[in-house]
Amino acid sequence: MTARRRLVMAASFLGLVLLPIILAPVLAPYPYAEQHREYPYAPPAALHLANARLYVDAAPIKLFPGNGRFFGVDPPATIFLLGTDAYGRDVFSRLLYGGRVSVLAGLLAASLSLVLGLVAGIAAGYFGGWPDRILMRGGELVMALPWLYLLLASRALLPLHIPPMQAILLPAAIIGVLGWTRPARLIRGVILSGKERGFVLAARGFGAGHTYLIRRHLLPMTSSVVATQATILIPQYMLAEMALSFLGLGVSEPVPSWGNMLTDARQYHALVLHTWLLAPGLAAVPVLLAFLLLTQAWHDRQSN
Repeated sequence: MTARRRLVMAASFLGLVLLPIILAPVLAPYPYAEQHREYPYAPPAALHLANARLYVDAAPIKLFPGNGRFFGVDPPATIFLLGTDAYGRDVFSRLLYGGRVSVLAGLLAASLSLVLGLVAGIAAGYFGGWPDRILMRGGELVMALPWLYLLLASRALLPLHIPPMQAILLPAAIIGVLGWTRPARLIRGVILSGKERGFVLAARGFGAGHTYLIRRHLLPMTSSVVATQATILIPQYMLAEMALSFLGLGVSEPVPSWGNMLTDARQYHALVLHTWLLAPGLAAVPVLLAFLLLTQAWHDRQSN
C-alpha cells in the first residue's frame, strides 16, 4: 500500500470517527441537559428486531420523527442507548455533545500553540542573535512552569459560574500559550537550515526583503512540521482538557465534556454498578487512534 493511500485511509477514518460528534444535534435523541428524573442510572436500552422494524422495549424506533433528530421514539417511551446518569440524562446524547467540546478545546489549544510556535520559530531561526536567545530561553522558562497550578490560579480569579464558551476558551488558551515551545524549536531548526539554501541566498542577493523571503521561500518549508505537530498536539490537548474538566477546572455542568462526564465514575459503587458511565473514556480511544494513524501516515508520506 502506498504512503499516499495510507494517508487517505487514515484521514477518512478520522473523518468517520468525528462525524457523529459533528452531527450531534441530529444524531442525539435528546438535548444534552434534558433530565428524566424517573430514570436515574437507567441501564442501556435493549433493542430488538421484529417485523422488519427495530424496537426499544415495546416502542418502535422512528427515523426522522419530526423533531429535527435522526431517530427517536414517541413519548412517553424513552430510548437510552447508553443508559442514563444520576439525573436521568441520556448518556449517548451527552457523549456526542461532550465530544464536540473536548475536540474543539483540543483544536483551539493546538491552533494557538502552532501560531505562536510558528511566529517564534521563524523569528528565532531567521534573525538569530538576541531574538533567538530571548525566545529560546523564554521557551525553556515556559516549559518549566507548573501549568496545572497556573490553571488553578487562573480559574480561581474567575467567578464560580462562567459561560460555557469561556470555560472552554480559558483552559484552551492557557494550554495553547504554554505549548508553543516544542513546535517553535522544530520550526526554528527548519528555518536555520532553509535560510542557507542556495535559492534563498540567491533571492537575498537580488535584493529580496525579509518579508518576501519568509513568505515566499521559508514559510512553505515549515508546512510538514506544522501538519505533523497538529496531528500530535490536537489529541494531546484534547486529553489535557478532559483531565482539567475531570478535576473541575474546565467545562462545568450542565454542559458536557468527556472529562466532566467521567466524574460520575469516580465513586466506586457507581463504577461497579453503572459501567456505562465509562463510555466517554472509551469514546476517546478511537479518536486518539485516528489521530495517531494520521500522524504515522503523514510521516511516512513525508519520508518517501
